[in-house]
Amino acid sequence: MAEQPRHIGTRSPEYALLGFLYEHPRHGYALHRQLVTELGHVWHVSQSQTYTILKRLEIQGWISSTTQEQEKLPARQNLQITENGRRRFEQWLETPSGSSVRAIRLEFITRLYFAWKFFPNKLQPILEAQSAEINSTLTRLEMNQSTIPPEQTFNHLSLELRIQQLQAVRDWVSRCRKIFKIKA
Repeated sequence: MAEQPRHIGTRSPEYALLGFLYEHPRHGYALHRQLVTELGHVWHVSQSQTYTILKRLEIQGWISSTTQEQEKLPARQNLQITENGRRRFEQWLETPSGSSVRAIRLEFITRLYFAWKFFPNKLQPILEAQSAEINSTLTRLEMNQSTIPPEQTFNHLSLELRIQQLQAVRDWVSRCRKIFKIKA
């Protein structure tokens, strides 16, 4: 069996768009509106950026489109997720987001949203995997901090900030467990 990647990350809402198409086909404008409405505080993208991402997903073979003629209006492109896109989305959904605060804020919240929406039984393993990822990184950073010579003040400060941020994220993930009524 092939080894699972540790992270499937992107700083683009492409997996959010795949997730909305996982539910059912839509056209680009409806996808953009749904992204803004349901995840607008997570992802800040313009409509033109959404269309650019959708075109890239189509080129990658993760979505396909069909043209729908409309009376007195321009033709509309209806988009649907392909089997490759469906597999890629499901694989992404189960892969931890890494431990940067930005990855947690963008990717992990998006993962949590789609797990809650489509696979509530996967919330616990997703939260556990993310917690393990954060704890592993915290351990590594704390070990690194202990090896820095005392005169390297700014290296100490930098690692201290990163450690404190990840501790706050770890606390937030624990809060997510309570929100979703998942036992630790």
